[in-house]
Amino acid sequence: MGKRDNRVAYVNPIAAARARGPVQNSGPSIQDYLSRPRPTWEEVKEQLEKKKKGSRALADFEDKMNDRWRKELAKNREKLLGGADKDKEKEKKAMDKDKKIADKEKDKEEKKEKKEKKKKDKKKFNRHSSSSSSSSSDSSSSSSSESEDEDEKKSVKKKRKKKKSSARRASDGSAVESDAESKKKRRVKEEGDKEKDEKSRRRKRKADRSHKDSSSDSSADSGGEEGVEAKKKKRSSEEKERITDKSKKKRRKKHKKHGRKKKKKAASQSGSELDCRSAAVYSTNV
Repeated sequence: MGKRDNRVAYVNPIAAARARGPVQNSGPSIQDYLSRPRPTWEEVKEQLEKKKKGSRALADFEDKMNDRWRKELAKNREKLLGGADKDKEKEKKAMDKDKKIADKEKDKEEKKEKKEKKKKDKKKFNRHSSSSSSSSSDSSSSSSSESEDEDEKKSVKKKRKKKKSSARRASDGSAVESDAESKKKRRVKEEGDKEKDEKSRRRKRKADRSHKDSSSDSSADSGGEEGVEAKKKKRSSEEKERITDKSKKKRRKKHKKHGRKKKKKAASQSGSELDCRSAAVYSTNV
């Protein structure tokens, strides 16, 4: 039997490629990649600037949103400031009304005073012009005129006082209302504080009572517990004594049994030794 021929012909790959011929290009070559169209430096700069600026649509959207926010902020400011201005205007109107009322009353009082002065001047002039027929009539008329003048003065003074008091009440009305509101708030606060104090006092009283009750219960329980503990101690001591007595008796019994066993073993050992000696003696004799 000869060896099997496993040899294979060697083919040079370079020679085989040359024999095949040039390969058809299925895609772009390296030269095509290197000779591709490229943008100029100016075009690159334009693209970079566009990226930095961002999109126009986004910028327009941001501007619109900023305008809306500004309008809303302006409205809110106007509302807040308008509320404060309205309060101030109301106060000013109230003050102006009070001033107008006081001015009107003053004007009325001045007019009345002027009329009264004119009347008095006319009366005086008539008195001087009229002939003094008799001294008695003159004295009576002068006394009556003086009394009338005094009455008129008193009535004028009373009217002035009433008008001044009404003007003061009108001017102090707003202040009185504010004071009444503040007093009401203070009363409400004081009542709430009083209620809180009363609640806290009640809680403290309840806690003190519960503490006292618990302390009294604990003292009674402690006295009862002490008696129970003393009884328990006595019982435990008695039980311990019983256990010790039982353990002693058991030990004594065990000790007796052990002594008996030892005696039996010693007797059996001595009997076996005697048997061995007698057997040995018998064997020697034979």
